Amino acid sequence: MQHAFGARPAAQHAWGAAGPLLAAAAECSGDPKPVLEVLRGNRLPVPLPGTGETLALWELLAALGAVDLAAARALEPHLDAAAILDQAGETLPSGTTWGVFAAESATERLEATNDGGAQGWVLTGTKPWCSLAGELDAAVVTAHVPGGRRAFAVDLRQEGVRPVETAWTSPGLQQLPSGPVRFERAAARPVGGTDWYLTRPGFAWGGIGVAACWFGGAVGLFRTLEAASRRREPDQLALAWLGEADRLLAAGAAALEAAAGLVDRDRAGAAEAHRVRGQIAGLCTRMIGICGQALGPGPLAFDEDHARRVADLTLYIRQHHAARDDAALGRLVLAEDGSPW
Repeated sequence: MQHAFGARPAAQHAWGAAGPLLAAAAECSGDPKPVLEVLRGNRLPVPLPGTGETLALWELLAALGAVDLAAARALEPHLDAAAILDQAGETLPSGTTWGVFAAESATERLEATNDGGAQGWVLTGTKPWCSLAGELDAAVVTAHVPGGRRAFAVDLRQEGVRPVETAWTSPGLQQLPSGPVRFERAAARPVGGTDWYLTRPGFAWGGIGVAACWFGGAVGLFRTLEAASRRREPDQLALAWLGEADRLLAAGAAALEAAAGLVDRDRAGAAEAHRVRGQIAGLCTRMIGICGQALGPGPLAFDEDHARRVADLTLYIRQHHAARDDAALGRLVLAEDGSPW
């Protein structure tokens, strides 16, 4: 039986780097460096959402996530940066690795100023949650400007960019540091106008791409659950847990497949992103619970891959803001003339 995200293996993606990336994911064991090495060696145009290949793109992210969530966590922002630049009429330079740093802090702020001099736009301040800042070549970074926020392309190798060492105490995504970065008059090039980054349709599309990575992590958990069910005759409870897990994945895959079609028809906006992300985050939470109930403490204590996947996924899905994101969806529903239901 095959569902969406299973009918066409992501390794057969037309993007020539897909196969090497999947092979690199198998070598990661939580360390994204093998994926970054493949990206640096890649000279082919990257796949872009909204161009007729969104489903294949998200299948690839899910396939990597099913193997190693750190691999998907490293690839997703690179592809998102490529999409952002493309939507601004630019091209991501081949053979480089990129991130997207767009989180905000309640206590610190990153400002962009243009003094009109030879240096042009510069960034000053601190940006939180900058994953792999010390490993990447460049990033799309959002900063505050008069009247709103604006995106900038930034060379992370310049002297004005300094990752701040922090103690990462979580067992999840341990080898993928996501600490703050201090910018001290770092040269930056504008990408789009003020608030363009947040208002473009691609902002919602990128959010669903993250959910495809989460989905891949849930698929990885299902594979462990299924393998355990096949090693001995399952009782009624084991069959029920396996059946529920299959049902959840089938619904999540269908949601992602439908959303990919909407993206390619330029019909997916913020509401669709909230619906899909919420559904995928919920199924991931339940999948973690099912595996805990069905498998007991053994795999968490002695199966390194499974224990890492549970820890990685538990942390990763916290990018979804739970009830706050549902509240944002509710606001969008009320803003429409009428409910679709």
